[in-house]
Amino acid sequence: MHIQIQTEVSADHLSVKEGFTQDLFLKLNPPFPPVKLLKFDGCDTGDQVSLELNFIFFKQRWDSLITEDRTDEQIFMFVDEGVKLPFFLKYWKHRHIVEARGDASVIIDDISFKAPFLLLTWLLYPVLYLQFLYRKPIYKRVFTKKARQ
Repeated sequence: MHIQIQTEVSADHLSVKEGFTQDLFLKLNPPFPPVKLLKFDGCDTGDQVSLELNFIFFKQRWDSLITEDRTDEQIFMFVDEGVKLPFFLKYWKHRHIVEARGDASVIIDDISFKAPFLLLTWLLYPVLYLQFLYRKPIYKRVFTKKARQ
């Protein structure tokens, strides 16, 4: 299954790159399930991110590896791929793309995922879509020209 959500922000792509920190990662997580960040190396190839999802009656570990990154005059991007996933996912690839648009940029969350069976994949789609839609106002608030100065 594939989800792509674009958010225009008023910061240039290199300023956005500087803002992709552990602090932003924590801000981007929706209220449920609560997330405990266990490890955040960064956004470079080989970096790792590990977290624990708390579903009240049980917890699930999620480990991702940054498998690709690139920065040039037009784009900043990195890819995280699931290594150890919660039981309801069997595949996860999230491409974080920030395209330059003059003094502004567009942040693209491009996600591919699969659950252990097709029906669950379809049921997860609206949940995951809404969780990534939740990021739009946060991106806009964090990445304004005022925030860069």
